[in-house]
Amino acid sequence: SSLAGIMLLELFLVLGAVIIYFLFSKKKEETLPFKEGWWGKGEKPDTEEDTTIRPFKVETTEEELSDLFRRLDQARFTEPLENSCFHYGTNLVYLRKVVSYWKNQFNWKKQVEVLNKYPQFKTKIQGIDIHFVHVKPPRLPEGQSAKPLLMVHGWPGSFYEFYKIIPLLTDPASHGLSDEHVFEVICPSIPGYGFSEAPHKKDFNSVSAASVFYELMLRLGFNEFYAQGGDWGWLICTNLAQIAPNHMKGLHLNLASVTNMGFIHLLSILLGRYLPGLFGFQDEDVRRMFPFLKKGLYRILLESGYAHIQATKPDTVGCGLNDSPVGLAAYILEKFSTWTDLEFHNLEDGGLERKFNLDDLLTNIMIYWVSGCIVSSMRFYKENLQKGIGKQKHERLTVQVPTGIASFPNELIHTPQAWAQKKYTNIVSFNFMPRGGHFAALEEPELLAEDILQFVGKVEKEQLWRKK
Repeated sequence: SSLAGIMLLELFLVLGAVIIYFLFSKKKEETLPFKEGWWGKGEKPDTEEDTTIRPFKVETTEEELSDLFRRLDQARFTEPLENSCFHYGTNLVYLRKVVSYWKNQFNWKKQVEVLNKYPQFKTKIQGIDIHFVHVKPPRLPEGQSAKPLLMVHGWPGSFYEFYKIIPLLTDPASHGLSDEHVFEVICPSIPGYGFSEAPHKKDFNSVSAASVFYELMLRLGFNEFYAQGGDWGWLICTNLAQIAPNHMKGLHLNLASVTNMGFIHLLSILLGRYLPGLFGFQDEDVRRMFPFLKKGLYRILLESGYAHIQATKPDTVGCGLNDSPVGLAAYILEKFSTWTDLEFHNLEDGGLERKFNLDDLLTNIMIYWVSGCIVSSMRFYKENLQKGIGKQKHERLTVQVPTGIASFPNELIHTPQAWAQKKYTNIVSFNFMPRGGHFAALEEPELLAEDILQFVGKVEKEQLWRKK
């Protein structure tokens, strides 16, 4: 009996060891490794990297402007097909109007002043210069400290997308919002976008960008912070939450895509319309997702041609766009039309001035033009997608940081909460927004700001980041 007792004890010890192993190995597996890289030109120097944070201002010159106007004057336009609206891409009758406005009314010098109204900086991280906007609150309610918020743009946007939402977050009381939570906002340019230096080496992907921005936040002295993003900002901030879950208090997204589709996902596509409750779908999910062939598959095929080009041969098409401001505008404006509302492709002007004004649209285009960044911005697709979807470690890992999702009705593809929570296991806020599309911060800054504020309120009230 004593032998049986010893054997039983050994069995329990082995079982205990197995359980402990799986518990700890699982936890280890759920953190994404920080990607230490060096993206500068040539060989990495032996000297320590200069960590100075330098003030930066956008500047322009007469040479830059005269070169632009010369190219606009010499543009060759193609006649559009009759009644084609935006079905074939940017309508060329409307494009002529945009170019006319660009030449005769748009004032780049004035827009440079607008860009410089918020403090901007550059600092070298992993061999390349990182540009960022850093806005502190003008005032703080007594006893409060500002909460650091990293906001990351996507393609074909820029840091300028956040200019309308920044005051709502840094000074909410002056804009009719609750000042229970006030933010210090940091908006970097993704390397290869705008005024951040482009990587000089291959393989700079979303995990690289997340690692660089993590280093940026630590350099600025932020040990705990919130992060917000849509488009590539969604993936970069998601990766950052996987790299540094103990430093990120909360993750807010206005796009949440799920790349690892399991059998239940596929089953929900087939049957979710008829048995929504079985798959955790709400009525609004059903309305946005079905019929799935039309609102899912066909939509992806119709709207993802650009991504296929950029994920395979970005330098080829980028060459023409970097040489022609009119070509660049056509390429970018089409996205601001269709991604804001798919129905806008039925309009000759693409509905572009229903939600945006030409000054804002052209300012974003000019950031691409004057920095010459269109090719490097497009390469980000190849770096992220060349290995295939679902193949990278971050795609297999969950996110345990408290997550808030603002689901805008005109986003190209809808992700229901039932799908999102397989990836984001700690969703504390999932809201169907009443209107708006892909460029939420620029199109609907008030709606997005309100959703961020209520999400942070929930996280802070229950100190949810401590319960990860």
